[in-house]
Amino acid sequence: MPHNRLIERVTLALLGLLPEVVMAEEATLNGANTAWILTSTALVLFMALPGLALFYGGLVRSKNVLSVLMQCFAIAGVASILWLLVGYSIAFTDGNGGWIGGFSNVLFANIQEDTLSGDLPESLFATFQMTFAIITPALIVGGFAERMKFSAVLLFSAFWLLVVYAPVTHWVWGGGWLGEMGLLDFAGGTVVHVTAGVAALVAALVLGPRKGFPGTAMPPHNMTMTVTGAGMLWVGWFGFNGGSALAANGDAAMAILVTHISASAGAVTWMVYEWKKFGMPTALGTVTGMVAGLGTITPASGFVGPGGALVIGVVAGVVCFNMVLLVKRVWKIDDSLDVFPVHGVGGIIGTLMAGVFASDQLGIFSGQGLAEGVTMADQVWVQFIGVVATAVYTALATWLILKVVAMMTDGLRVTLDEETEGLDIASHEERGYDL
Repeated sequence: MPHNRLIERVTLALLGLLPEVVMAEEATLNGANTAWILTSTALVLFMALPGLALFYGGLVRSKNVLSVLMQCFAIAGVASILWLLVGYSIAFTDGNGGWIGGFSNVLFANIQEDTLSGDLPESLFATFQMTFAIITPALIVGGFAERMKFSAVLLFSAFWLLVVYAPVTHWVWGGGWLGEMGLLDFAGGTVVHVTAGVAALVAALVLGPRKGFPGTAMPPHNMTMTVTGAGMLWVGWFGFNGGSALAANGDAAMAILVTHISASAGAVTWMVYEWKKFGMPTALGTVTGMVAGLGTITPASGFVGPGGALVIGVVAGVVCFNMVLLVKRVWKIDDSLDVFPVHGVGGIIGTLMAGVFASDQLGIFSGQGLAEGVTMADQVWVQFIGVVATAVYTALATWLILKVVAMMTDGLRVTLDEETEGLDIASHEERGYDL
């Protein structure tokens, strides 16, 4: 008996230490997770530079290609500096009432080499999120391409990052009110695609159409460049969605799988739809469908399965295709590079469908399941609130920012002569091509 009692006491003592061991493990850097997020950070930056820059650059006319590349690169620099100065703090520190973060981490004041965010270095988490803050305002460039002053582009992007992107990020991912409601947005349906798409639409409306739109054809000047950029976007999106798991685990692997399935479905659906409607498939349509599939799966990528991703990609291909026609041919809005019908509408669809396909009620189309006690209808309602709140706030704030920037720069648009000459020469005194 004494021997058995000794064993029992030792066992109890060891069990009593378990919580401390677990806590110690939770506070320890995870090398595998760190390595994956380091890779994902590079992949997301690769999406913006050179991926998005080349994708957009090929879509504009040759006299404006350099201006678009320049805008994407300059936005990357401006957004990075602002993220360091105050953007990260606004997005990811405790705030007041769940609407906006605080200022305790200005200039990354509390981030040291050994500071952790979960089991990652916080410096890495902040840099990973910085790449999202770079690509989101860069997406908006497609809404006002070929006609906005470079100074206005820089000021607008800076104000927009701080007034729209950082607060909405806090709402969803930084402990804000939408996150507390239970909004499912794994990698940026509302934070990235709805905000960028709505902002691009507002910018297109405020600036007005390019000279000659819609009567004059303005085809892409270099589809080789665009397809190359699209391929970079496809690859980089694995870091965008897979990295949002913030771990090297099954969630990241599934996010990458469903991202690829949706992109493939979007590309093939758009290609076939266009083929049937207009008599032939195009490279432009196929890569645009791929981007639509990527944008639409983004909010749902951590919650749905492959079957759901297939449906989401097909829906993205059909709906975004028709939205492009609606915006340009019916509404006659010159959203130059289709940011709203592809990214905005895709983000809206994907955010809503995340509430459907995350449910475990759909058989082979089910995802990982909703939170305990939450029905599909409940979740879709939360998703709807998130979409509407994000879209309305973004539209109002973007309109106000554009008006302020217009006063600061004596108008948003280049002159008619400069637009005719092209922004490469008019704004930068350089040519994209000198053959």
